[in-house]
Amino acid sequence: MPLITWSDRLSVSVAEIDGQHRQLIAIINDLTEAIKKGKAQAAIGETVQGLIDYATQHFETEEKYFKQFDYPEAASHIEEHEEFMQKVAGFKTRPAMGQFSLSIQVLQFLGDWLITHIMGTDRKYSDFFNRHGLK
Repeated sequence: MPLITWSDRLSVSVAEIDGQHRQLIAIINDLTEAIKKGKAQAAIGETVQGLIDYATQHFETEEKYFKQFDYPEAASHIEEHEEFMQKVAGFKTRPAMGQFSLSIQVLQFLGDWLITHIMGTDRKYSDFFNRHGLK
């Protein structure tokens, strides 16, 4: 059973971005499953690289629309993106020892990100993007 199931509560009402957010949920659920199966050590490297790949694509998408529509809260939102990338890069540079602990830390970080960023910060642009015709 997945830790997080997609629902309308997570939607920002922009299909492209919702699809990308679903990718993040899949990463969270895959890591959760690996931890449950005792395979955290094998999964953490792939998970962290997946987060880097996901974030690069996703942040480029959002920032493209910020620029296109002159989103007024772009600077603070981009700052959050940069903090995410720094945090994930920090996970990548940790030594191989303690991979289970690292997996739990990554999972906690992603859960917090989902709540604070996606359900908070990202929701702020939902109506703004919709008013500019992006759905």
